[in-house]
Amino acid sequence: MAASGETGTGNLVEGGRIARYGLRTFALGYLALLLLIPVGLIFFKAFEDGFAHAIESVTTPEAQHALWLTMVMVVASIPITTVFGIACALVIVRQRFRGRGLLNAAIDMPFAISPVVVGLALVLLYGSRDGWFGQDLAAAGIEVIFTPLGMAIATMFVALPFVVREVIPVLQEIGDDQEQAASTLGASGWQTFWRITLPSIRWGVTYGVVLATARALGEFGAVAVVSGRISGSTETMPLYVRKLFDTFNVSGAYMAAVVLALLALGVLLAMNFIQRRDRAILAPAVVADPGGVVPHPDVTDDKETPR
Repeated sequence: MAASGETGTGNLVEGGRIARYGLRTFALGYLALLLLIPVGLIFFKAFEDGFAHAIESVTTPEAQHALWLTMVMVVASIPITTVFGIACALVIVRQRFRGRGLLNAAIDMPFAISPVVVGLALVLLYGSRDGWFGQDLAAAGIEVIFTPLGMAIATMFVALPFVVREVIPVLQEIGDDQEQAASTLGASGWQTFWRITLPSIRWGVTYGVVLATARALGEFGAVAVVSGRISGSTETMPLYVRKLFDTFNVSGAYMAAVVLALLALGVLLAMNFIQRRDRAILAPAVVADPGGVVPHPDVTDDKETPR
């Protein structure tokens, strides 16, 4: 084994020095070519015409409204997406019923079809002129298409699978032994969920929320169809970037893209901060009892001390 490591022979992953460094170089080079270099060029092109011009392009009333509306879409859609995502994951993993496989497949529809098709489907459903539900909603004074409401629905539709697909594997991994034990001891369904299930899946939920937030920040296709792209009214930041490109304001478009990238980076940094804080809280208990189980802070031991 030592000889193979020194001569550079062995398998590709755990083998010799040449194989290991070659694999690392290939992986890092691919990452740089696909992600780091393009993102770096965006930052470079954003300030190519000067810092003042770049800042001016994202401080106009249209840009500020687009940024504000983008944040509204995230704040309005992600909590609802998270709640329904957790519910769908629990139904798929914990229950057995006819049509379960169909529901599981339907969750992946936003992955399988184009967002533009999703937008057209929403127009067919909620269009005020000939939509299935749109005419009745319009008669009641509720407009969906070409309004922020329709944009929020489109954003929720495309972001839902991210939460579900991150939570399902965690639920399958932890099993339901603790939930059954809690139920046997008299805990209600809500108590079991809040004190057992949710703490166990919190990181799956967190990663799902981060991915869904990133998708909501950058969603273009479905939102472009249902919004009408009205400047100062139904124009989000991705739509604003497209408008700047169409009007040959290239540096302004790059600067708006930089703003979106910084928002996504902020979400990732917030997730890492929460993760480190959580580990710092749990670390003392793990050190004190390495072989023990760290209870959730909300779970108290009501057992009497044996005499």
